[in-house]
Amino acid sequence: MRIAILGAGAMGMLFGGYLSKDNEVILIDIDRTKVDEINNNGIRIKESDGNIIEVNPKASMSAEGLGKIDLVIVFVKAMDLRKALVSNLDLISPNTYVLSLQNGSGHDAVMKEFIAGERVVIGTTQHNSSIIEPGVVHHGGGGKTFIGLIGCKGNELKGIQDAFNRCNLETEIVDDIQRKIWEKLFTNVSASVLTAILQTQLGFLIQSKHAWLLTEQLIKEAVAVANGEGMAFEEEKIGNQVHRLLENASDGYTSIYADIRDGRKTEVDTINGAIVLAGKRNHVPTPSHEFVVGLIHAMEDKKRQ
Repeated sequence: MRIAILGAGAMGMLFGGYLSKDNEVILIDIDRTKVDEINNNGIRIKESDGNIIEVNPKASMSAEGLGKIDLVIVFVKAMDLRKALVSNLDLISPNTYVLSLQNGSGHDAVMKEFIAGERVVIGTTQHNSSIIEPGVVHHGGGGKTFIGLIGCKGNELKGIQDAFNRCNLETEIVDDIQRKIWEKLFTNVSASVLTAILQTQLGFLIQSKHAWLLTEQLIKEAVAVANGEGMAFEEEKIGNQVHRLLENASDGYTSIYADIRDGRKTEVDTINGAIVLAGKRNHVPTPSHEFVVGLIHAMEDKKRQ
């Protein structure tokens, strides 16, 4: 399978590296330093057990001359999605699937501006990755990847599922993919955002009783909002799922943590901001999430100054 990955950040390099074991993979990024590093030295993936996997996918700064692709996987930040799709439309034919594994929600609406709805795939993954140094990522935690089509069964995604599974990325096709998006969102709007605020690894949130209480409060509000959308989640069950994830990826770092650390703009508006918007739509109070959105933006301002 010919696969293009938009965004050569931590998750783009992790998936690009794994998928290149049995596919032709091209990572596309506007950062020449990243592109040159991948082309010259490949990607090194440091597993949680210390093992290092070395792989050699290709990288490019544009879609020019690459031809049509079987699968495009989007890993750019949410605010860059529209621009990335416009810049790389030459990769997409009527037979191309475009898969978003981005954090947050609502990406499918943007994708459908450019791509036929039946070719738009959304998904979520339990994998965690952070950049250690140029061309090197730390695979902090693994798990399943879930993919699906909006409003219909995803049987035709079997080829994508098989390609992922052959490369040790355990993947499941889910008919109710929006529910899986919400389940991942619960982690992002609670644990992930707190690692950015506290500038810590994921494991600290269960090592500190105060940090875990904050995590639980954000989960509680988010579950109430989801249930306002008719999802019928159980707060205790979601809390247990997030706790287990933190146990399994205790030494992992999140992308929003790295964004605050390095002074970059975050995706908080499509993560906690999505909870705030849904809460307003459904008349569910979200004071903790409103505070978090404002706090993250204040931290962004502080870094810029």
